[in-house]
Amino acid sequence: MVKLYDEDMTGYIEVEVKDFYCNDYPNHFARTGKQTYVRWLGEQIYTVPQMVKGSQPTDSGNLIIEAADYDDFIAREPKAKKWIRPYVGSREFIHRLPRYCLWLVDCPPNELRRMPLVYQRVQAVRDFRLASKKAATRRDAATPWLFQERRQPTTNYLLVPSVSSERREYVPIGWMDANTIASNLVLMVPGAMYWHFGVLTSYPHMAWMRATCGRLTSRYRYSADVVYNNFPWPPFNREVELTAAEILFARSKYPDASFADLYDPLIMPKDLRKAHEANDKAVLEAYDLPLNITEEQLQKELFKMYKSLRDFDEFYQSL
Repeated sequence: MVKLYDEDMTGYIEVEVKDFYCNDYPNHFARTGKQTYVRWLGEQIYTVPQMVKGSQPTDSGNLIIEAADYDDFIAREPKAKKWIRPYVGSREFIHRLPRYCLWLVDCPPNELRRMPLVYQRVQAVRDFRLASKKAATRRDAATPWLFQERRQPTTNYLLVPSVSSERREYVPIGWMDANTIASNLVLMVPGAMYWHFGVLTSYPHMAWMRATCGRLTSRYRYSADVVYNNFPWPPFNREVELTAAEILFARSKYPDASFADLYDPLIMPKDLRKAHEANDKAVLEAYDLPLNITEEQLQKELFKMYKSLRDFDEFYQSL
């Protein structure tokens, strides 16, 4: 028997281990005794680029410019155009929806004062933060022109949506340019290469994600601390780089399609599915696992690898 704790550690249920592998309890994680079966980690157990959450505005919407308001805002405040950046969360990324934000990190105060509409929004952010019950938010009222939490990379980054439909076989993942501001509703992997993309978008990683992620209603809720940081990566395989590139090439044939279109299991393009299947095969071969392995068997193998990595890590820390 294994105790499955809820996400807040306020209670647990006891189930057979096989039920945990079947993921019948997606809002729980397992503990045996005092040890967490899949634990929260600040750092990943494997040497790969760090995954971080996007930037959080804490602004009551005042630093955000919706697509429907963009043209009117620019017409009324043309000087603000140079300080407006594309802004993307999970919904915008998956459905290819435009959205914008005021990114005033390098804006000199004299320029800010010459933009009255922007100045009004900054003042509204200050008032909103001062009214907060959180001391840290009230302190950040001193810099109301800035997002409260800023993690935007200076280079292109791999984006993973925090929430994605459980209908999709693959969580849509893709690269964004450094000019696009990632919101706190997505996760970023700056410095990711084709190899990392290929593994993360593969059947093995999707199987691991489905076994370890949280849920928002029934949708997948991906996290860096549990899903990514605990993931047991396979040995490097050059073939995965090539199959990852094929996935990107297949996507490029549909420039007007959103990820919601491309990854709808009913209408997923044949060439994109073929590219993913080739990538799945390459990643399974990197693990030295059979190509006909079931998802339940695959999850068990990945948990065995995870346990070995964790046991080694605990041994190393004890030296």
